[in-house]
Amino acid sequence: MNPPLGRLSEYLYALLRIVAGGLFIFHGAQKLFGAFGGHAQPIGSLMGAAGVIETVCGLLIMVGLFGGLAALLASGEMAFAYFMRHQPKAPWPIQNQGELAVLYCFIFLYVAARGSGAYSVDSALHPSRDRHSVGSTPEPIQRAPHRS
Repeated sequence: MNPPLGRLSEYLYALLRIVAGGLFIFHGAQKLFGAFGGHAQPIGSLMGAAGVIETVCGLLIMVGLFGGLAALLASGEMAFAYFMRHQPKAPWPIQNQGELAVLYCFIFLYVAARGSGAYSVDSALHPSRDRHSVGSTPEPIQRAPHRS
């Protein structure tokens, strides 16, 4: 059975990558520049380092340049943030306000596994790699004839 939006999967994956990366940039801008209702943090602090990771990795994920590596770093940062800031407050993300950190962590983990995909700078620079990346349509499996 084909999923209802299966034929749009490459477009929707690109949209997921672009939106998640773009929203991550806002979190970085809050920490680095005090923008969007945030408070600027010293660049040498833990929060300042988080702001750099969020801004740089968010941009790389959004445009799809070294997207897999940037997403792996961003996923790790979100796991770290969850266990350092949220989990000590209460056992469940719904109780400790850690849902966003968990969601970002797993979205970026998926991007790290799949790579930048189509509609990215990586695919424009290396068009032959995109066909063989994780998440592309696999070749049909050839089965050996059944012997009795």
